[in-house]
Amino acid sequence: MGLLSLGGAACIVLAVLGGLVVLVGGWFVLTYNGLVQLRNQVKNAWSQIDVQLKRRYDLIPNLVETVKGYAAHEKEAFERVIKARQAGIAASTVKDQAAAENMITGALRQLFALSEAYPNLKANENFLRLQEELASTENKIGFARQYYNDAVQAFNTRQEMFPANLVASMLGFQPAEFFEIEETTQREAPKVKF
Repeated sequence: MGLLSLGGAACIVLAVLGGLVVLVGGWFVLTYNGLVQLRNQVKNAWSQIDVQLKRRYDLIPNLVETVKGYAAHEKEAFERVIKARQAGIAASTVKDQAAAENMITGALRQLFALSEAYPNLKANENFLRLQEELASTENKIGFARQYYNDAVQAFNTRQEMFPANLVASMLGFQPAEFFEIEETTQREAPKVKF
């Protein structure tokens, strides 16, 4: 009878240990999958920003050409816009992209300020259409940036919280970078007023 009860106790201990292994394994899988899901949300959010930035980059050459027709001697302003656009296209990190976007915003503000000196440009239908499309794109970039930063916050917070931080550090998850604008840049979309 003592041998039989010892075998029964061993079965119970093994069952409890097996149950714990299943629970820990299940928790590990759920935590890993949650981190992967959040990381993919960050990637998706970045791709939404990228789509809008590409749209902006496509609009810039048309805008520059339209303005050149009226203000051809404003070479410095055109060069600044083109240089900023190239920096944006070449950016490979979130930090580089944010810096390039700050340059573009400043250069576009200067370009739009030129239109004040050229009344015919302000009345040009193509210029007005491009201006409207660019303003719409700026708004979309702002919304996409907000969505991206929200996704980054959720992802980074999850990685830092116990016990998910154990899984994150064990499997090499890295915090994502926020898409921040510089302090010297106004924290709003450029306003174009004519």
